[in-house]
Amino acid sequence: MQRLQDRVAVITGAGSGIGLATAQRFAQEGAKIVAVDLDEAAGTKVADEVGGLFVRADVANEDDVVRMYQTAFDTFGSVDIAFNNAGISPPEDDSILDTGIEAWRRVQEVNLTSVYLCCKHVLPYMRRQGKGSIINTASFVAVLGSATSQISYTASKGGVLAMSRELGVQFAREGIRVNALCPGPVDTPLLRELFAKDPERAQRRLVHVPIGRFARAEEIAAAVAFLASDDSSFITASEFLVDGGISGAYVTPL
Repeated sequence: MQRLQDRVAVITGAGSGIGLATAQRFAQEGAKIVAVDLDEAAGTKVADEVGGLFVRADVANEDDVVRMYQTAFDTFGSVDIAFNNAGISPPEDDSILDTGIEAWRRVQEVNLTSVYLCCKHVLPYMRRQGKGSIINTASFVAVLGSATSQISYTASKGGVLAMSRELGVQFAREGIRVNALCPGPVDTPLLRELFAKDPERAQRRLVHVPIGRFARAEEIAAAVAFLASDDSSFITASEFLVDGGISGAYVTPL
């Protein structure tokens, strides 16, 4: 399918995981890709693979965010899709009883403030065009509590969900759609480092997923492509769950 033919897509966190899979999927559907990452080697590799442009940026830095959109516009002439996907989940972000204020602030800056900045500075381009699709990566933890908390991560994703809902309502009449993507556990390098390398810890999570496995990054990318395309033209301000049923499960038999 070529649902995104010639549309300009800016993807943050494009060097790996969901961002990488989405860059590949968008390119397959005809989009022009601006791959944004802090990791220059990974970001350049992705951009070269999809025939796009790499921009090194710290998305928690406002000057970098302004520059990445200006570069995208100057190079391709529009900014049609913003996939605000970059995020972190460091081990020092744990129970509220153990998480220090510095860890709290770092996660909030990267996961929530960055989305605020990315939305703030892409909206003027989309308003001038009279159209655009913004997809912000939240998480199933934005709608579901966990007794094994990563408190700042959870709070940041709840903030992303609430902000996306509000922006989706505010700018709907201007042709701009804003949605919060809420993935369940995804088999990415980050998740493998946190959980999947320990089979016991992985199984403790999988028992709650009705489908019985972690998502593949390509499956999440397919959902992002849908939200970016005109196939989702009547969807905005939504919490778009792609979670294998985890948020709808009460008891999952083994």
